[in-house]
Amino acid sequence: MDGSTPNAPSEGLRARKRAAARSAIEKTAVRLALEHGYEHVTVEMICTECMVSQRTFFNYFGSKESVFLGPAPAAAAEVVAGGFLADTGTPVVLSLATAVFSTLLEGQPDPVLARDRMKVVMGSPELLAKQNEWMAAHEKQMAELVLQRYAAVSGPDADPAGIRGRAAEAQLVVGLALGVVRVALQQNQALQQDQALQQKDDGGWPVPGIMERSGELLGKIFGS
Repeated sequence: MDGSTPNAPSEGLRARKRAAARSAIEKTAVRLALEHGYEHVTVEMICTECMVSQRTFFNYFGSKESVFLGPAPAAAAEVVAGGFLADTGTPVVLSLATAVFSTLLEGQPDPVLARDRMKVVMGSPELLAKQNEWMAAHEKQMAELVLQRYAAVSGPDADPAGIRGRAAEAQLVVGLALGVVRVALQQNQALQQDQALQQKDDGGWPVPGIMERSGELLGKIFGS
């Protein structure tokens, strides 16, 4: 018998315990931020609530902001690509924006936690700036996805001038799409707050139809 076999169950159990502890800390931190505001929540408060040491907290997350931003999904580009490349019936800017928006909220291991986390991010200028940095860091990957979609529709371009033109267009599409995502998140936050005042609830997150509204605005801007 392989000598490593008896250790396999204990290693698996250890990994599950670590994942459960990490998830509990994340959920507690986000809950506290929703109740008190990100700026008023400290690492000490989170650790006291979770009954863990600050050393444990920093071993898992490294910084206070990381527990709220969450780890950038390792397969984020693949998640975006899955929605974007299959959505050939939607204009390219709106299609990419919708794929990114969905990834931020739904392409996570725990979509409910992702939505609550996004509420915290949108309520904090500091965290929002970090979120925008994360999106900007993926611009090159997204531009490559746009080029893949172009090639699938009209075939590869062998002309150097055409290749450069497509690359520039892809970069513009990404810039516009990320702008749409930022505005959609801001509009969602405002609408959600309005609904909370009117209905005494949070109106859901995201507000239904938020990306459809963005599509309508794009149609007006581009005259189509």
